[in-house]
Amino acid sequence: MKCPICENIELKSVILHNVEVDYCPNCLGLWFEREELRWAKDEKDENLRWLDIDLWKDEKKFKITVEIKLCPECRIPLYELEYGDSKVKVDLCNICQGIWLDRGEFKNIIDWLKEKANYEILNNYSKSVFKELKEVVSGPERLKEEILDFLLVLKLLGYKLSVQQPKVAELIAKTPK
Repeated sequence: MKCPICENIELKSVILHNVEVDYCPNCLGLWFEREELRWAKDEKDENLRWLDIDLWKDEKKFKITVEIKLCPECRIPLYELEYGDSKVKVDLCNICQGIWLDRGEFKNIIDWLKEKANYEILNNYSKSVFKELKEVVSGPERLKEEILDFLLVLKLLGYKLSVQQPKVAELIAKTPK
């Protein structure tokens, strides 16, 4: 596979957070095959596993850039869009659903997800709990992964409760199990 930026440079395999991905030794961009970005994100920070961004949801956001980057696998132009509302531009292949990240974009995505997770847990925790509970039934991930996501949101909610309402957390802790 060839780098979409450097064009003539062959991508090399590397393990990134227990996920085998491809990278360009010249520009240090990363190529994630379908689902690999989510897996690497989940391995990088377990507390972010419940927070997933569906890059394929809104096709109106897809655009082909002036400088055409070709998919390393399919050799067709990649679409560019923002990762959620993070301002990080990612390049997607609509055939193989691979994702190209330029140098440093994986770190930027993780940093943005941490901020988003903190905000969601602190300000929208009930919405997050119900969203994750709904996903236990409807997906998009496998049932085991959705249950783990839901339990993680509950754990984070417990942390929030213990910080903001220590008396309530103390009562809950004393409840017979």
